[in-house]
Amino acid sequence: MVRMVSLQYFFQLQLQNKRSFALKLVAGAVALAALALLSACSMNDEQGPSGPQSGSSIVLSPGGETLYVANGDTNSVSVVDAASRKVIKEIAVGKEPKQLTVSLDGRTLYVTCRYADSVEWVDIESGKLLGTLKTGIEPIGIVQSPDGTLLYVSNYRSGTVSVVDTEKRKILSQLAAGDNPRAVALSADGKSLYVSDYLNANTLAFDTVSLKESEVMKLSPSPDQADHKKSQGIPNTVEQLRLTPDGKSIWEAHLLTNTDSVIQFEEVIFPALSVLDLGTHQEKPKDRKELFAAIDVKDKFGKTTIVANPTDVVFSPDGSKAYSLMGGSEDLLTFDLARGGRASQMIHHLPGDFPVGMVLSPKGDKLYIHNLNSHDLTIVAIGTGEESGQAARVEGKPVPLISKDRLSPEQRLGKTLFYSANSDDFPLTGSNWMSCVSCHSDGQVDTLTLTTAKGPRNIPSNVLAFETGLFMWDGSRDDFDDYIHTIQGEMGGMSDVDPSKPIAADKQKIFDALEAYMRMPDAFPVPESPYRTEDGKLTPEAEQGKILFEGKAQCIACHATDVMTDSVKAADSQGKLTTDNTGFLHDVGTVSKTDTDYAGDARGAFKNKRIRGRYDTPTLRGIYATAPYLHDGSAATLEDVLKRAGDKHGQTSSLSAKEINNLIAYLKQIQ
Repeated sequence: MVRMVSLQYFFQLQLQNKRSFALKLVAGAVALAALALLSACSMNDEQGPSGPQSGSSIVLSPGGETLYVANGDTNSVSVVDAASRKVIKEIAVGKEPKQLTVSLDGRTLYVTCRYADSVEWVDIESGKLLGTLKTGIEPIGIVQSPDGTLLYVSNYRSGTVSVVDTEKRKILSQLAAGDNPRAVALSADGKSLYVSDYLNANTLAFDTVSLKESEVMKLSPSPDQADHKKSQGIPNTVEQLRLTPDGKSIWEAHLLTNTDSVIQFEEVIFPALSVLDLGTHQEKPKDRKELFAAIDVKDKFGKTTIVANPTDVVFSPDGSKAYSLMGGSEDLLTFDLARGGRASQMIHHLPGDFPVGMVLSPKGDKLYIHNLNSHDLTIVAIGTGEESGQAARVEGKPVPLISKDRLSPEQRLGKTLFYSANSDDFPLTGSNWMSCVSCHSDGQVDTLTLTTAKGPRNIPSNVLAFETGLFMWDGSRDDFDDYIHTIQGEMGGMSDVDPSKPIAADKQKIFDALEAYMRMPDAFPVPESPYRTEDGKLTPEAEQGKILFEGKAQCIACHATDVMTDSVKAADSQGKLTTDNTGFLHDVGTVSKTDTDYAGDARGAFKNKRIRGRYDTPTLRGIYATAPYLHDGSAATLEDVLKRAGDKHGQTSSLSAKEINNLIAYLKQIQ
């Protein structure tokens, strides 16, 4: 504007001095050039982020003055002044806001609300809801096109990405995107969209012009090692995708799970950051960051500091450094990419619980880190320019984001315990290796089968865990406190507890808090089925399958009651659940040669012995989302289950092909 006024004043002087017509033409040309320059600057301002985008729970306003944070289980979004570090307002939104992005004019927030199945348009100034759109089941990731006209939204349970018109609030297209699309990233020019298929660690690339899938990029397993305590295993649970500033690579934050050795906290779960080359659409195996390799920051005793569950990664503007959050162990790692790419610095145990997302300040000198479980904001100063070698450091105390917690203090502690691998704060796990969520992704499944002393065991979901009777595949536990054996034997925690005796009050508080959280109806809700009709009803095929389920196939004989299991009937004469009642364990013909008898445990006074081949009945609620199936994960699909079933597992041998299809249609639609 100052430049415009100066030019106009200049032109007036020329007219007053009656300069030559030629001079006026020259001046006019200069003015037009200036106007064109201003117009170009204005257009550039409206084109949004100049670099690649990734979906996140925390974003900055276009000018960098304001932070917006999705507060998850409190169902709100906080607006934070970046300069004063104070919450300006807290805006109520739909259930479980996960990620957000802000319109190019800085006036509107677009928020994915996972358990409302919708994206919400929120007016920032007034805090009012402008509109909502049902995009699919459990929307999570969100980015917008460079011109701000489109949103790309990943729908976790629907297996789709919605392309949304921001002005009309209308779905333009639904893209098939694997089984569980989650993290999303968009190239700087907006022409390439990348989506993580969360549980199987595939990354799908889409051409946003044709809306066609152009590539599926797969992460390879890290090879087995002779030393089981070295990083190895199958890539899974890709939490974040981030494009490098030059747009040539994608970094993925994920886990590696070793399924070969008997589950033990130091040998099963490993953190990793993998790199995809977008020129070749192949992984760059040598660039993978793994524990004891590129992730190898030593403590004061010269030992590798263990970190867990990576959740995010961002880059310095020039791409010379990468900063990665380890959400489980609550650490921030700095990778110096100009000097070999190894982790060179660490802030161990950041203040705040379960950091899941971060954003870099416009100057590149600060990281704003969102802590999902403590609902606060940690600010970290990082060196730039002449101070580029300066160690990252926390600035001040975390900034509280919410006015009131929806969870009780006990429930909040329980949720923190479930997600935390911070052994220094909580005794559940050994040496910061793993947390409950390391295997039970989102509290549910990770599609993997682990090796146990009893034989291979498919990771079960915690959906309805306290309403479905006995615990474990063999029904060998009847009380939640029995999980002291899992904590000690698999997670490496509470080694000072004698499991045969009553648990001391300080440790009992931990079990009580975990139970309080896991019993919440919306802690791990039953997944909605994407196979139902648009209005949520059973399809005609599923209706026929339901008749078979309850009749000819006799599935209901075991999968009974509202929770679809007879395990709730394993009670004593007073009606209390007990492992002594083995009448509801079943041989369904699925025993394998690797299964063993179970001698019982100290918690059960060694009375909870189990014979190999007899299993507890799992619930069928949300079963479509829990593949693979059976105790050992040996059935990849429900079709495989029925092929193996014979007449030990219901009465299915006489069913026709059409009846089998109808029965499977019903199973996939149970919720």
